[in-house]
Amino acid sequence: MADNIIIFTDLDGTLLNTTYEYNSAMPALALIERYKIPLVFCSSKTRSEIELYRKKLGNDHPFISENGGGIFLPVGYFEPDKIIPAHERTLSNCYDVITLGAHYGELRTTLIRLQREGFLIKGFGDMSTEEVSRRMGLSTEEAKMAQQREFDEPFFYEDKEGNLHNLLNSIKQKGFKYTKGRIYHLIGQSDKGKAVSILIDLYRLKYGPVTTIGIGDSQNDLPMMKKVDISVVVQKPDGTYDLSLMAGSKPIKAEGIGPEGWNKAMLHLIPKLLSQSQVDN
Repeated sequence: MADNIIIFTDLDGTLLNTTYEYNSAMPALALIERYKIPLVFCSSKTRSEIELYRKKLGNDHPFISENGGGIFLPVGYFEPDKIIPAHERTLSNCYDVITLGAHYGELRTTLIRLQREGFLIKGFGDMSTEEVSRRMGLSTEEAKMAQQREFDEPFFYEDKEGNLHNLLNSIKQKGFKYTKGRIYHLIGQSDKGKAVSILIDLYRLKYGPVTTIGIGDSQNDLPMMKKVDISVVVQKPDGTYDLSLMAGSKPIKAEGIGPEGWNKAMLHLIPKLLSQSQVDN
């Protein structure tokens, strides 16, 4: 691994564009592969969805699903007992799974309670596969994978704007949280930052000091960006940057929308970090 660099990346709107393509990022992805830098997907997507992109890109590193609800460690990648005895951990297929989020059944129960209180919201669990496909721009197979939720319920807010504040307060009063990427998500007490912190500690145990990069585009990426050494924000499709990411973490503004900005930022940062490491040594 090149000089202990670790990259944590969001997927939708960041490494992937609005049509879920990543071709614009291929030069940087090739550089990352060349130097064997761990690229950790940290997404609102489900395990099944992320596995699809891991397969496409030949990625065999850990990943974080559903806004920090679950961490999936390929068996043998780390020695997790050294650091995570207090967390719920299970063996599932070829992963050690660290569960940080609420279970999906709890989230569905809470969303139904909110609907009965009069809030006009519609979760993935209320929709057919065809509706998820249409509203999210996914193929039927991709929509099926997006509905295989474990720790996070995406929902559409269909009420008047003035009632949104009441909805978000009601979510908090019930002991849950919300976050927002492309759409709203109902979650437990997990977030991307908590999951990233655990993985950073595991990488430090394995490799010693590490330099961490986090790159995203939306509000739900802010907890991740607060935990890394270098944070990067890519442009939205309209060319703007998410204002919620600008405060506090002082991220690098990548020049480009989604994967185009991702590519430019990585091609700039990685050689710079490698060069600095050679000087320090």
